[in-house]
Amino acid sequence: MTIDTIEDAALHLPEQQRAELAHKLLLSLEMQGESEIAAEWRNEAKRRADDLDSGLATLVSADAVRAAAQKLLR
Repeated sequence: MTIDTIEDAALHLPEQQRAELAHKLLLSLEMQGESEIAAEWRNEAKRRADDLDSGLATLVSADAVRAAAQKLLR
């Protein structure tokens, strides 16, 4: 099986299965365990929430992000 075959098969998986696969692949590259990574994500989520609460960051709708990404891909 080639990397191209694996990639093609993976990209045709449903979104949830692609996310789970991506998560497992990332974990395989990390020296940290899953609990340490989860703790880091909680810290990052808190930091982002604090930034929103303090006005340092603003929300952007998914539609706006999608439109900007599509514009970049043209």
